[in-house]
Amino acid sequence: MFMQKTILLSGATGFLGSHLLENFIKNGHKVIALVRSTSDLWRIKEFLPECRTYEIDKIPINNIFQESKIDLVVHTACSYGRKGESISSIIESNLNYGLQIVEAAIAHNVKTFINTDTLLPKDVNAYSLSKAQFGDWLKYLSKDIQVINMRMEHMYGPKDDKNKFIPWLINEIINNKDAIELTSGVQKRNFIYIEDILLAYNIVIQESNNLKNYNDFDVATNHLIEVKDFVRGIAKEIETRMGINVQDRLDFGAKEYRKDDIMQPEFDIEAIRELGWKPAVDYKQGINYTLNYYL
Repeated sequence: MFMQKTILLSGATGFLGSHLLENFIKNGHKVIALVRSTSDLWRIKEFLPECRTYEIDKIPINNIFQESKIDLVVHTACSYGRKGESISSIIESNLNYGLQIVEAAIAHNVKTFINTDTLLPKDVNAYSLSKAQFGDWLKYLSKDIQVINMRMEHMYGPKDDKNKFIPWLINEIINNKDAIELTSGVQKRNFIYIEDILLAYNIVIQESNNLKNYNDFDVATNHLIEVKDFVRGIAKEIETRMGINVQDRLDFGAKEYRKDDIMQPEFDIEAIRELGWKPAVDYKQGINYTLNYYL
């Protein structure tokens, strides 16, 4: 039986956070959503009447825990550093803010802290290093609170940030840009559709009573695909739907790889599979679902 809980959700206005908010509400959980006074609420506007929100830049975090009996925290807030943020700003978002939440959770006897992590190696960039440092602190603090660390591969789907790779690519294609400049695209990725991510969160919440005090779960599919093949899959589907030429406009090799680019991610999904999770959406279905939204 699925037990309804009171969930504190950070990063509720982001891509993952907004989907989790909708998912938790539909599953009957009570959700307390953390936002900022400057946050754009477009992703969650229709669900605001069904949850409680706090502007965390205007209220001390401890006050939030004092006002409600919270069962678990789901932490998704982060800074990717894509907008030229300083290292100190990235650390403030990815390390200090998370520590403030987990410390308050411990002080108020919250049972479980679910963290959203990355599969990127820690030495790739400031984002991955700060996430790894927060993960180390969570291991240390797991003596005081149960920690479930969800390490993500390349998730995608509707309502993603327009500067992310897949929305950017779709926008370039449908706006009929003559040449869409890409790397050679031989790097491999594990593209995982957002609904499969939500299923993973649902399962770890449901099984949390049976888990250890510290748990790492890699959330990915078994299907690695070269980026160029994924791009061609999107291009082919748009050609079919819109009747426009796309394939000839894909300029593979026009861009250099980033110096921190990973050619093939490493992960182990055995632990999450043992809980009963398996991806339900393959990449071709995921492309279709995503294009249904963007087109």
